[in-house]
Amino acid sequence: MYDLAVFTDWLAFAVRWLHVITAMAWIGSSFYFIALDLGLRKGPHLPTGCHGEEWQVHGGGFYHIQKYLVAPENMPEHLTWFKWESYATWLSGAALLALVYWAGAEMFLIDYDKVDLAVWQAIAISAGSLTIGWILYDRLCKSPLGEHPTALMLLLFVILVAMAWGYDQIFTGRAALLHLGAFTATIMTANVFLIIMPNQRIVVNDLQEGRVPDAKYGKIAKLRSTHNNYLTLPVIFLMLTNHYPLAFATDYNWIIASLVFLMGVLIRHYFNSLHARKGNPHWTIGATIVIFIAIMWLSSIPMYRDYDFEAQVDVPDNLEYVVASEHYGDVRNIVVGRCSMCHGVEPVWDGIPYAPLGVRLDDDAQIAINARAIYLHAGISRSMPPGNITGITDAERVQIIQWYRSLDRETAALLD
Repeated sequence: MYDLAVFTDWLAFAVRWLHVITAMAWIGSSFYFIALDLGLRKGPHLPTGCHGEEWQVHGGGFYHIQKYLVAPENMPEHLTWFKWESYATWLSGAALLALVYWAGAEMFLIDYDKVDLAVWQAIAISAGSLTIGWILYDRLCKSPLGEHPTALMLLLFVILVAMAWGYDQIFTGRAALLHLGAFTATIMTANVFLIIMPNQRIVVNDLQEGRVPDAKYGKIAKLRSTHNNYLTLPVIFLMLTNHYPLAFATDYNWIIASLVFLMGVLIRHYFNSLHARKGNPHWTIGATIVIFIAIMWLSSIPMYRDYDFEAQVDVPDNLEYVVASEHYGDVRNIVVGRCSMCHGVEPVWDGIPYAPLGVRLDDDAQIAINARAIYLHAGISRSMPPGNITGITDAERVQIIQWYRSLDRETAALLD
């Protein structure tokens, strides 16, 4: 059972690594093709149906690239499709969501101060919201709004703000921002899987069977691809927020997340304009800096203005055995003495305004909920305290290990 804790932690690390690698491949190819598309040049010598061309140099060689708005007259024998980068990114992200937030719902997903949900209810909301989000977005794109891209993008922003607020009313701050990123990423991957790729297959089939492809399929795919382009940077930010409590563990995290979408659009607009040779819209840099300063200010507003520092949170019923177990009294003294100066409701360590990653270790309930993390990071590994700055001894680490391993299998399974 205790080896399972180590195994699941390494499994989550492996899936996270895969997720980062595939995301780099997807985002890299996406940014490349957007820049290529915007930088195409027209000329009188281009083949029939060719929209533009570009010469590039890389790795000691020269590349001559041409783009056809609909399709070339004859389909080449070899055609490279760019799709698996997107699929693999979403699938690995979904696996990571399940490993961390569904399997660890009581610790990372559910905020009992907001809504007292059963684990299955929280997971159902998590999965259902991603599905409903895509359906709503797809319907809007297929409505008359699809002919008005600017209005559609503004409405999409309103939906994202509403989802940011809604997630924050139910889940922990960390989970709320992560789910907003997953909500957006689901739209992006579904665009590729359900719209862009099927439309491209229709064009290819038409060419192979001697028909003239309809230009509308390319137009539809272009709209979805543009949305993906502008949503990419906010998704990256949201996926990184779980490392920064000042982003997710503050009163206004949903507003911060909403402002991040504006920053992402401004940054992409700058580079899109640059690549399209339409000048340098320097105003976007100034606007981005102003928004980022606003985000910093929002994150600095005290989170616990009305908090009763003397109050103790009740230990969840299914974790009562953790605090009643052998060695707990000694471990509680170790954790409070070595960890709570940072991982407390009101940290006393200079320069740390909020508990890192939102993890508190200053009462029985919080220690019980975080028992597995304490075992992994301060028991069998030395990641905590950072640099052993509070001087935890080897003997104290052994006590933490003995305490966790003294738990019965049923209790340990809840923590794993």
